[in-house]
Amino acid sequence: MKLLLFGTFGWQEILIIALIVLLLFGGKKIPELMKGLGKGVRSFKEGMKDIEDSAKDNEDEKSE
Repeated sequence: MKLLLFGTFGWQEILIIALIVLLLFGGKKIPELMKGLGKGVRSFKEGMKDIEDSAKDNEDEKSE
């Protein structure tokens, strides 16, 4: 038996999830939640870039 955690979602499932989120948080709160999510993703990407830059710097120092 194959275990799928996040199998493929069809448009029906996405619509149901969106309606549940709308009912739970309301129309006014959703833009604030998305703004916070965007800031979190941006912060994560900046952190990953910093890690990659420091790893590259360490690699450059070793090769010199």
